[in-house]
Amino acid sequence: MVGDNRGNIATLDTAWHDPLYAGCVKIAVLASGSGTILDAMVKEGIEISLVLVDRPCGAEKLAAGHKIALSRCYRTDFSARFDRTGYSARVARELEESGIELIAMAGYGTVLELPVHQAFPGRILNTHPSLLPAFAGWHAVRDALAYGVRVTGCTVHLATLAVDAGPILAQEAVRIEIGDTEEILHERIKQVERVLYPATLSRFAAFVAAGAQGDFFEFQRDSSEAIPKVAEAAIDEGRES
Repeated sequence: MVGDNRGNIATLDTAWHDPLYAGCVKIAVLASGSGTILDAMVKEGIEISLVLVDRPCGAEKLAAGHKIALSRCYRTDFSARFDRTGYSARVARELEESGIELIAMAGYGTVLELPVHQAFPGRILNTHPSLLPAFAGWHAVRDALAYGVRVTGCTVHLATLAVDAGPILAQEAVRIEIGDTEEILHERIKQVERVLYPATLSRFAAFVAAGAQGDFFEFQRDSSEAIPKVAEAAIDEGRES
């Protein structure tokens, strides 16, 4: 449950507009890779209560470096016989026992099933390297280049059982330049993601801490004004380096 410092805010329906209120919510980051998104979140001042990983990865070292509690909820089976539902129940139990209220998927390599979504309905955020609903799936950057579109981007959305299909919280466009390779374009999208995702997480955590007053579209509308447009700045910085 959200801490007693809720009472310091005059009205719940306006409290979530203050990102500092996000500190009331216990956030877990689920990771499988290097942990660059986790690192970006911490550097933006977001308080992370737990890092959960499904395999040995760089995020473990980052969690230790930032003195964040770590749960090694390793998968032992990567075959077609993998008990995804059983594993998801294990993850849900780990998160609930740690008092987690909000989850940020950060390059987590295991698609989770119903037990996690039942335990945290509307409380799981994810990011995707395209402007959803365009180019859903594992090869979004490759597909955007193959179709010849001139603009793609980054989407932060609520995760649902249907992969890459949840409500959109924030998006930022990224231009596709002539001559872009999949690697070059993906890195430019990641530059945007490392700013957009922490900013959106902070706002949504405050939204949750305030009792989720107001509807989803109110959050989306107000956050579009509060979350800075980062694509051009990130691209320009990359060109100058």
